[in-house]
Amino acid sequence: MDHYLELLKHILPEFLIEHFDLTKQTTEGEVMHLYFEEKNNPPKEVSNRILTAHGFHKEITIQDFPLRGNAVYLHIKRRRWLDKNTIGSTT
Repeated sequence: MDHYLELLKHILPEFLIEHFDLTKQTTEGEVMHLYFEEKNNPPKEVSNRILTAHGFHKEITIQDFPLRGNAVYLHIKRRRWLDKNTIGSTT
């Protein structure tokens, strides 16, 4: 799978490959669907908080540039993060 990731880094935005896992790929005629889920790594910007993964947001679909004559759709699921410091607070 690592060889595929190196190839994808040249085709898709690097941010997508670094922060998301490719979970599924399907092709329907001339349409390719790539499914991504955010990795279970809390954002570095909030490293001072205690965060735990708490499911996913609703999937979004982005139409990307065609690839070898095929339409490409990226299906992306971002993680929900639960901040353990705010659980039970009244603010």
